[in-house]
Amino acid sequence: MTTYQNVFSTLPQTWQDWIMENLARACSPLDMANSMARSGQHSMAVARAAIDEALALRARGIDSAGAGSAHAPAPASAFEAPQEMPYIDVSRNLVAAPDREVEVLFVLKQPQVILLGNVLSDEECDAIVSHCGGRYTRSTVTAEADGASVVHEGRTSEMAFIQRGEAEVAERIDRRLAALAHWSPECSEPFQLQKYGKTQEYRPHYDWLDPDSAGHRSHLARGGQRLATFILYLCDVDQGGGTVFPGIGLEVFPKKGNALWFLNTDANHQPDKQTLHGGAPVVSGTKIIANKWLRQGRYG
Repeated sequence: MTTYQNVFSTLPQTWQDWIMENLARACSPLDMANSMARSGQHSMAVARAAIDEALALRARGIDSAGAGSAHAPAPASAFEAPQEMPYIDVSRNLVAAPDREVEVLFVLKQPQVILLGNVLSDEECDAIVSHCGGRYTRSTVTAEADGASVVHEGRTSEMAFIQRGEAEVAERIDRRLAALAHWSPECSEPFQLQKYGKTQEYRPHYDWLDPDSAGHRSHLARGGQRLATFILYLCDVDQGGGTVFPGIGLEVFPKKGNALWFLNTDANHQPDKQTLHGGAPVVSGTKIIANKWLRQGRYG
């Protein structure tokens, strides 16, 4: 097995400074390693070793220029513990949720995409839709420059939110999804509803947050990376409105009560570019979905 020692001091000064500056800002070591690997200049192993060495230098009060004391013990590796991931048990065709049996309709293994049936009853779908009634506003996206919510021509739907504790039916569904995903409901964002009328769409995009984007970093600080996505289909659609994954040639059409699940990252919590997806234009009818994003840690 290859071991990596004294890697940090061999990096270009710009990378040494970048690592020290981001550690000083309390950035996630894993997000930093992922950024270094995505640059194409470093392997994940080298990136992790360099960050661990930098953490040890910081513990001893030594900066990237070599100044400081060498008396404090080095910390344990920031990457020793395996990364936890939400998961759905697909060893059976029926998954037992706390209050209903959910059907496994199809499974794509790489990237992981799972279509589940009977996740919500018709009455629950109708109650969620009714709860949001006339609360919809034009949908926005997160600006990469500053993290602001901005209107974008690629997303023409309307949106509404159901905050935690706001509606009993939403709380019940939240607990069900948490049990299916083996993930705490506190480590998820509130439900975001999206309503699409005729011709409305969401062009292909990623759900994961880019740690290299200044605007996304403030959102990462509120609970870490978006590890997984649930899309709940709250109504049937006459024509169009499928969830498309253009990179892998997959399209899933809405069916009331079904839910689409996919992982946004690999096991190292590194964003997976195979998860590019979008909402195809609605040709006829109305499409209403609810998004639920699962985070690395407690959200908010």
